[in-house]
Amino acid sequence: MTSPAERYAAARRRQAEERTELHGFAKLYSFGLDQFQFDGCSALEEGHGVLVAAPTGAGKTVVGEFAVHLALARGRKCFYTTPIKALSNQKYTDLVRRHGPAKVGLLTGDNSINGDAPVVVMTTEVLRNMLYAGSEALDGLGYVVMDEVHYLADRFRGAVWEEVIIHLPESVQLVSLSATVSNAEEFGEWLATVRGETKIIVSEHRPVPLWQHVLAGGRLYDLYAGADPHEADVARVNPELVRFAREGERFGYAPRSGRAGGRNGRPRRMPPPPSRVDVVERLDAAGLLPAITFIFSRAGCDAAVHQFLRSGVRLLTDEQRIQVRAHVLERCADLPAEDLNILGYHDFVDGLERGVAAHHAGMLPTFKEIVEELFAAGLVKAVFATETLALGINMPARSVVLESLVKWNGEAHADITPGEYTQLTGRAGRRGIDVEGHAVVVWRPGLDPRALAGLASTRTYPLRSSFKPSYNMAVNLVGQVGKVRARNLLESSFAQFQADKGVVGLTRQLRRNREALEGYREAMTCHLGDFDEYMGLRRSLADREAELSREGAGQRRAAAASALESLKTGDIIVVPAGRKAGLAVILDPGLDAGRDGPRPRVLTAGREVATLSLLDFPVPVEPTGWMRIPKTFNHKSPQSRRDLAATLRTKAGVGDGDKPPRPHRQRSAAADDEEIARLRRALRAHACHGCEDRENHARWAERYHRLERETEGLDKRVKGRTHSIARTFDQVCSVLAVLGYLDGEKVTAEGRRLARIYSELDLLAAECLREGVWDGLGPAELASAVSLLVYEARNAEDYGPPRLPKGNAREAIERMGRLWLTVHELEGDHAVDFQREPDAGFAWAAFQWASGQRLDTVLEEVGLPAGDFVRWCKQLIDLLGQLADAAGTLASQNSDSARIRDTARAAVDLLRRGVVAYSSVG
Repeated sequence: MTSPAERYAAARRRQAEERTELHGFAKLYSFGLDQFQFDGCSALEEGHGVLVAAPTGAGKTVVGEFAVHLALARGRKCFYTTPIKALSNQKYTDLVRRHGPAKVGLLTGDNSINGDAPVVVMTTEVLRNMLYAGSEALDGLGYVVMDEVHYLADRFRGAVWEEVIIHLPESVQLVSLSATVSNAEEFGEWLATVRGETKIIVSEHRPVPLWQHVLAGGRLYDLYAGADPHEADVARVNPELVRFAREGERFGYAPRSGRAGGRNGRPRRMPPPPSRVDVVERLDAAGLLPAITFIFSRAGCDAAVHQFLRSGVRLLTDEQRIQVRAHVLERCADLPAEDLNILGYHDFVDGLERGVAAHHAGMLPTFKEIVEELFAAGLVKAVFATETLALGINMPARSVVLESLVKWNGEAHADITPGEYTQLTGRAGRRGIDVEGHAVVVWRPGLDPRALAGLASTRTYPLRSSFKPSYNMAVNLVGQVGKVRARNLLESSFAQFQADKGVVGLTRQLRRNREALEGYREAMTCHLGDFDEYMGLRRSLADREAELSREGAGQRRAAAASALESLKTGDIIVVPAGRKAGLAVILDPGLDAGRDGPRPRVLTAGREVATLSLLDFPVPVEPTGWMRIPKTFNHKSPQSRRDLAATLRTKAGVGDGDKPPRPHRQRSAAADDEEIARLRRALRAHACHGCEDRENHARWAERYHRLERETEGLDKRVKGRTHSIARTFDQVCSVLAVLGYLDGEKVTAEGRRLARIYSELDLLAAECLREGVWDGLGPAELASAVSLLVYEARNAEDYGPPRLPKGNAREAIERMGRLWLTVHELEGDHAVDFQREPDAGFAWAAFQWASGQRLDTVLEEVGLPAGDFVRWCKQLIDLLGQLADAAGTLASQNSDSARIRDTARAAVDLLRRGVVAYSSVG
């Protein structure tokens, strides 16, 4: 029983808690906060930065939403950043629903809605650009949420996250939300060094348990034989599933139309993998819909929907179909009617009315959003998606299906990683709706249940920085803080932090090696003289002998090949080496064998016919005679071989019992080499040569020499990692100085123009502006040329030579290629390689669309999916806007710059029409 004092203290604590912002905030949710959410929010209210790492679907965005709540309560601003525009759009909609449209804005490049609001959702690139521009929008900023912060590992765009973290004002509290990574403490430690005190909150607990299954032979097997999902591991793999796998490998698979055998002595055949329709129907029967099936192919996702259209299967009631159609009609009302056919609108709607849909980057953004909205409303039961859906879009399902554990990574087909498996299957299990989630892997031949269990039970993956300085970053940093401070800022990156931590282990090994070297040196010490000097002579001698041996071998190979090329049919030779060494006659010189050299066919004195190669001729061979090969000779006939071999021995003067002649051994080049003779004399004359313990000293000296080489390599690795980011920055600055964008500590006028261009090909874009490559182009021509700087084919092998406009646009594109080559060669001189080759694969599409062509004409001519076309147009619009701003910096001084600015703006207006102009947000 508690005392009055204890009851009083507890009451005071309750009163204090009720006065916190967190107390009121928690009441906004229908569920109680988990401990990790409570801890993250409490740390934030106490004034700390926080890093929250938790599984997909665990609810870590609650901490980000509390930052929004705190900002509004305290009269501060909050920026909520995401890695992709779709996620920004979704988060904007969520926050508007809670706080109202007056308090929430959106900035993504595509959309600018209420940008002066106290809460603004934006892509991380937008915030980076604000920081470099010193935007007034940063005034009053109190909180920044970085959702999906583990995206900084992305090798193409990851550097942006680190730039933002490093450059944010110290007064801003940072909320970093990450998937579960195995080095969260390391990442948090870095955050503390650059942002001040940061609370690290890690949760590996899923609020909705995730069960793992394999769908095989029409049956849904538990991967872990019913073990608790939180305790499952490789040791608990379902033995029935292991037995099925073993039988599958042993008996093979029946065709889809066949029956499993095994009776009446017929061989047993395993049933084939189920169709996509079969899988969904099986899940429906088990009450496991809605489901997301991940197919690592856009075409596969579309094909799955068409399988349903052909099958006649419907997953929705009549009332639900009416709701779906009404929603789609409302959302697509602003789409141009003439474009609906080319967009695949009717099949799209037909699939939705059946309860199925695809979701991938090739779809029109509006269509993807409709799928997300209907899925969230429970009106789409089965979605077939590529892995891009796992990047953060809020589409939780009851089940997630993986058709394959192998995907194309852009270079090769590779097994998915534990981190990817966790990210994908993490969509299963809707908090507040499902008591459990289900991950289903569809059985395929070769699937190993134990390997799958290892994949599923590895919950975490390490976060590795992809940060590197860019040209735009360099001019912005130098312009703001100067070179010295810029170097220091870059040295504070997570990339350098990780490199320095790696150096710690290397340095420790270096120290151990150097201690061992001292011991080895002592053991090799000789009382008669300098044993290190003596070993130097021995090594020089060995090196010289090896060098002569290599030279001699190369010369002998060349001479041997030349000798073989001069042989003709009937020549009698002595094969110098190999299994057929000895007397032989040439049946065919084999001069057409290709790049491996001649491959003569011979008959040996032992009656064998063989095809030889250069390996059998380590030394040149010369004919010792010649004999006629009868036209009637048949190498397959034992009698023919016996007769010809007897003639060969007679011609060579060799009897049946005689040993075949051997080739003359050549004198070694070392025997006549003056340097070798000198080294041998010096070795015999050295004082240590007469030491009784000489060979023991030599063994220690060899160990010393090997360890010394290893230590030198370690030392190079340490130096390579230390200050590696700053060294790259120096190399980037050197390129910029040569091109005139930097002048010592000063950013030139051209450099200030470059500072406004945020593109993978930023330097090439700035060079095109400076060199007047685009001067005189019309708006459509400029759009065509600039498209080379944004477009990059998904797979270059899928496309032939790109179609290009004629006239000025083609000439400008060709000049861009030559200019890129000049920049690329300059980069090579300074050991950097940042500017990929421009890609003209979108040039014709951009030109046609900006010239007013219909959507169906453009898509049919270039063969692009509608979603890809819209995405590339929007990226092109974004870059053209940047170029207009960049050209505008010199417009008052330069008429060409003013024309480029105006032309770029006109190109933006021409591109932003039809499906490209339509935006569903706001």
